[in-house]
Amino acid sequence: MKKLIFVFVLLCMFSCNEYIDKPNNIIDKTKMSEIIADLAINDQVIFSYPNTNLESGTRFILKSHNVKTEDFVASYKYYIVKQKMTGIVDDAQKIIIEKDPKSEKKIKGTPQVQPEELPKLERLEKREKN
Repeated sequence: MKKLIFVFVLLCMFSCNEYIDKPNNIIDKTKMSEIIADLAINDQVIFSYPNTNLESGTRFILKSHNVKTEDFVASYKYYIVKQKMTGIVDDAQKIIIEKDPKSEKKIKGTPQVQPEELPKLERLEKREKN
């Protein structure tokens, strides 16, 4: 009986090697990073002009890259699960910097507010007084 359980456990371990299957129409990493860069720029446009439509901008970006929505979503999920998204995002950041060199300071992560300038929480101030 123990051998049967051991064989069953081994069978389960080897049959579950992939969490997610590779999509049929997967978008390659370079094209994915171009799309991510365009979507980030679109997001900033929406932030600057709040009355514009995010959905139509997203549809336009995917159409200009000849990518279906389902393929983009499936590829995005695949790259997230496989932990390959950081490389894609890094490439997208490089594309954005090439398009707009002034954005490098924002992308590189220079904080707008220095840590010593952050306001203290009231609870901490009350504790310090006591």
